[in-house]
Parts: sequence; structure tokens; C-alpha cells
Amino acid sequence: MKQIILIFSLVFLYFESALSEIKIKPLYEGNVDAKVKIIVYESLTCGHCADFHKEVYPKLKKDFIDNGLVKIEFRSFPLDLAALNASKLAHCKNDGKTDLLHFLYENQKKWVRGKTIEDINKHLKNLITKNESGLDIESCLNDKNIEDHVLNDRISAVKKFNIEATPTLIINDKKFDNPHNYKKLKKTIEKLI
Repeated sequence: MKQIILIFSLVFLYFESALSEIKIKPLYEGNVDAKVKIIVYESLTCGHCADFHKEVYPKLKKDFIDNGLVKIEFRSFPLDLAALNASKLAHCKNDGKTDLLHFLYENQKKWVRGKTIEDINKHLKNLITKNESGLDIESCLNDKNIEDHVLNDRISAVKKFNIEATPTLIINDKKFDNPHNYKKLKKTIEKLI
């Protein structure tokens, strides 16, 4: 009996340690082998980031991403606790898809409101509950692996690229100024293709 308990305990510890090291997939779109790779560091509570998703991203998607010329990766750079929580939800399915991320930016004004983090979390949970079936919000918010992934994105952004503001675009490992100027962004990409 002691051997069975010992074996069960070892198996449990193995699976527990394996699960704690689950790799979170990055949120990206486009051809992974594209010549041009863009990283966008952003915060889900940042109004300028929402503007980027509404004004610049659709043109970028149409002109370059959908054609396989550009891979874009969205990385978390939460500026506050509300952005951290929203980022955890965006990564929770761990499927690499960006649908929930875009949804949160499109509806930012519906959930980024209130005087306290509790108010904002309540609006965020209500929005997700109404529109994203099957997502266990509390489980996502309490997932340490996802939280570590999001925070590590921010830490590596500061260390590698000296990121201080959002949104910040990195094109082929070089910081791009003025992410809201699509004309300049388009010219930069065309030179690299």
C-alpha cells in the first residue's frame, strides 16, 4: 500500500511540475516565415493602443499580414492592474489567436471605467461573460503561468528594447517611431520586403 501511495505521489508531483511549466503561446497573425516581423508592445487600458487597433492595424492586415508578407505579434506591456487582468484573459485559451485581444480593444470604453480596480474588473467580467462563452474568468485571472507570461513580456520589453510607452512597434528588432503614422509604417515595411 505504501508503494502505491508513493508511486501516486510521484506521478502527481511530475504532472504538477509539468503543468506549471506550460508554455503560453504568443498572440500573433500572419506568416511565421515572413521577411518582416513586427512586435507590438501594448497595454489593454491604453487609449492609443485601442486607436492603433482601430485605425492602423486593419490597413496593416489588409496590405501585408493577409498576404503573408508580415508576421505581427502582440505582446503585453500592462500599464496597470486592469491591463494585467485583461491580458490574462486574452491569453487564457492559449491558442495564439487574437480574437479576444481585438474584441477587448474594440470595446475598451465599455470596461475601462470606474474609480477602482474592482469596478473595472466587474465591467470586464460582464463584457466577457456576455460575449465569450466558455471562458472561465476566475480560473484565467488566477492562472500563475499566464500572469508570469504577461509580466515577462513587459520585463523583456524594457530590457531588450527599452520600452517606456505603448503602443511601441518593433520591426525586425528595431524600434519604429510613431506607430500611428500608417503612411510611414507602410513605406518602412515596403523597403524591407
